[in-house]
Amino acid sequence: MEPEPLYNLLQLPKGMAPSMEEDGEELPQGEKKKYLPPNSRKDPKFVELQKVLMEWINATLLPEHIVVRSLEEDVFDGLILHHLFQKLAGLKLEAEEIALTAASQRRKLEVVLGAVSQSLGTEELQVPWSVDAIFSKDLLATLHLLVALARHFQPTLALPPNVRVEVVTIERAKSGLKSEKWEEQLTGSSTDKDQTPKDVFDELFKLAPEKVGAVKEAIVSFVNQKLQHLGLSVQDPDTQFADGVVLLLLIGQLQGFFLHLKEFYLTPSSPAEMLHNVTLALALLKDEGLLRHPINPEGLTRGA
Repeated sequence: MEPEPLYNLLQLPKGMAPSMEEDGEELPQGEKKKYLPPNSRKDPKFVELQKVLMEWINATLLPEHIVVRSLEEDVFDGLILHHLFQKLAGLKLEAEEIALTAASQRRKLEVVLGAVSQSLGTEELQVPWSVDAIFSKDLLATLHLLVALARHFQPTLALPPNVRVEVVTIERAKSGLKSEKWEEQLTGSSTDKDQTPKDVFDELFKLAPEKVGAVKEAIVSFVNQKLQHLGLSVQDPDTQFADGVVLLLLIGQLQGFFLHLKEFYLTPSSPAEMLHNVTLALALLKDEGLLRHPINPEGLTRGA
C-alpha cells in the first residue's frame, strides 16, 4: 500500500502540500519543522493579536519614523527589535545600527535577544523563541517574544486573551515523513489579576457623569495656574490641546525643562505639524514615566 499523501494527513489544501513535502524531504533525519495552516493564520483572534502588537510597536517607534507592516517579514533581522527594546528598556545596546548582510543581521539579533533575556530574567532554554527561530521568520516565535515584551514593559496593553492556534509539525523519520498537530497558546486567559487596570476617567464618565464638568474645571484651573506667567490661558482643553503647543509648554513647566523652538511648531499650520507636536508631547510623558495608558496621538489632534 502506498503511503497517504502528506496533504491528506495534515488536512491542508493540496496547493500547499508539494512545498511542505519538499521542505520535509530536506530535513535531516530526526529534526522537526513547524507550519501554520491557513485556517490558523485566518483565525480572528490570531489576526487581532498581530494587529494589536503592530499598532503598539508603531506607536512606540513613531518618533523614530519606523513603521511595521508585517510581523513575519519586518522583525526577523533585529532592526525593529533593536529600536523597540532600547525604547522600552531605556537602554543603549552595543549593536550595529545598520546591518546589511545576513551575518551582521544575525549578530545584531543575538545581541538584542541576549539583552531581552537579561531584562526579562529568562534563560534561553526557557523561552519559546530563539535566534534561529526569529531569524528564520518563525511567526509563532516572533509573537511569543513580542507578547513577553508587552507583558513586561507595558502590562496595561490590552492583548486579546486566550489566543490559541493549531500548529502542524512534520518530522523526517526512518519510515518517511510524520506529521503531528497540536494547539499552541500565545496569550493566557483574562483574569481579574491580570486585567488591564481601569482608567479613572473612563470610570468617572461611567459612574459619575454629573461630576465630569467639575473635574474639567479643576483641570483647566490647574493648567492656567501653571501657564499664567507665560501669558497663556486655557478655556477649552478639548480644542486647545489638539495642536500640542499648550501640552508641550505645560510638560516643560511641570517637569522643569526647556523645549527649544526648533523641536516643535509654536504656531502649527497643518495637521502634520499638530501631529508632530502631540507625538513629541506623548513621547516626553512616556520618557518621564507619566504615561500609564497608550494614547493615540491622532485622536488628540482630533480632540477625541
